[in-house]
Amino acid sequence: MCRIVKIGIQLVIAVLFVNCTNTEKKKDSTADITRVVTTYTALPKTVKSPKDNPSTPEKEALGKLLFYDPILSGNKDVACATCHHPDNGYAEFLDISMGPNANGLGSKRKFNAPNDIPFVKRNAPTIINSAYNGMDAFGNYKPSEATMFWDDRVKSLEKQALEPIKAFEEMRGHGIAEDSILQTVVDRVKDIPEYQKLFAEAFDEPNAVTVENLAKAIAAFERSLVTNNSRFDQFMRGDQDAILISEKEGFELFKSVGCVNCHNGPMFSDYKMHVLGTPENDKLEQPDAGVKDTFAFRTPTLRNLRFTPPYMHNGSLTTLKKVLEFYEDIANGKERNEHVPVQRYDPFVRELDLSVKEMSQIISFLNTLNDTDFDKSLPESVPSGLPVGGNIQ
Repeated sequence: MCRIVKIGIQLVIAVLFVNCTNTEKKKDSTADITRVVTTYTALPKTVKSPKDNPSTPEKEALGKLLFYDPILSGNKDVACATCHHPDNGYAEFLDISMGPNANGLGSKRKFNAPNDIPFVKRNAPTIINSAYNGMDAFGNYKPSEATMFWDDRVKSLEKQALEPIKAFEEMRGHGIAEDSILQTVVDRVKDIPEYQKLFAEAFDEPNAVTVENLAKAIAAFERSLVTNNSRFDQFMRGDQDAILISEKEGFELFKSVGCVNCHNGPMFSDYKMHVLGTPENDKLEQPDAGVKDTFAFRTPTLRNLRFTPPYMHNGSLTTLKKVLEFYEDIANGKERNEHVPVQRYDPFVRELDLSVKEMSQIISFLNTLNDTDFDKSLPESVPSGLPVGGNIQ
C-alpha cells in the first residue's frame, strides 16, 4: 500500500513537472513576438493643410488644371494625370509606369519607337487619401511631415509634387537638365495669361507664378481627393449593418493572423519601412534595392485596393490572392527574391499565420475599404492648349 502511494505521488510530481515545463516552453515560444498596440477608427471627415498652404477653392481649381496639363513635363507629353488618372482611381493599371515618349492610358500605354527612356521603376500608388499620409494608429498626422513615395524620400505633398517633374523617366525626359527643369516649367507657365490670372487669384501676391506656388497648388488639389466614407468608415462610426457578418469575421482574421502588425490605424498603414523580399519585376534591368540598399519599402495603405492592382512596390503581384499567398510563402521561410535571404525578412513576417480559407475572408473584408465617391471629372481643356492628361489617347 505504501509502495502504491509512493508511486502515485511520484506520478503526480512528474505530471506537474511536465506541465510546468510545457508552460515554460509556451512562454518561451511567444516571448519574442512583438505586440503592436493599435486601434482602428474611421478616417476624419476633414483634412488638415500645412500652415503655409491653407486650401482654398481657387488654389484647388488651379492645382487641378496643373495636374492635367502636360506643360509641366520636359517634352510636353506627360502630365501628373498620365499615371494618376481618375479612370484608374488616380493610380494606374500597370505594374510600373511609362513616362515620356509613350502613348495610351493605363494598361494600353506603350512606348513609342524608337525609345531609350526606361520604365519608372516603381508602381504608381493612388493619390486618393494621400492627404492623410503619415497618420498614426490614433488618427494623428502632420501634413508638413507626411511620408511620400515607396522609399519615404520626401515629406509633404508640396515636396512630392515636384519630384516627378524632375525625374528623367517620369516627366522630364530628354533635353532639359534636372537642375533647370523646374524653372523651365515655371517660365512656360508664366507665359500663359490665363495661368498668370489664376495664380494671382489663388495666392493674392505679386509675381505669384513660382516653383513653390506651383507645388502648393498641386498639393491643394491632391488634398481634395479623399474617400472617407467607405462601408468600413460607416461601420466604425456606428452603423453595424454597413458591413456583412462575413466581412466582420474577415476583419477579426485580419487582426488575428498578424496583418495588423503593419497595416493599422485609419489608413491601414504604419508608414514604416519593411523588408519582405518581394519578387523582382522582370522589366527592370537592375534589382530595386529600396531604402539605402536594404530592400525595404514603405507599408502602403489598404484603402481602395480595387483601384490599385497590380500590387507591391513594383507591381509584381497581380491580385490580392497572390499577395496573401506571397505572405504565406515568406512566413514559411520561402525566398521569392534571390537578393533577399530569409534572414533579412522583417520579424513581423515570421508571425503571420495564413490559410487558404482565411485568405478569402480577409479579401472580403478588404473590399469594405473601397469607396467610389471621389472627383472623377476631367477639365475640358487646360490653359496651355495641350492634350488634357498628356498623350493618353
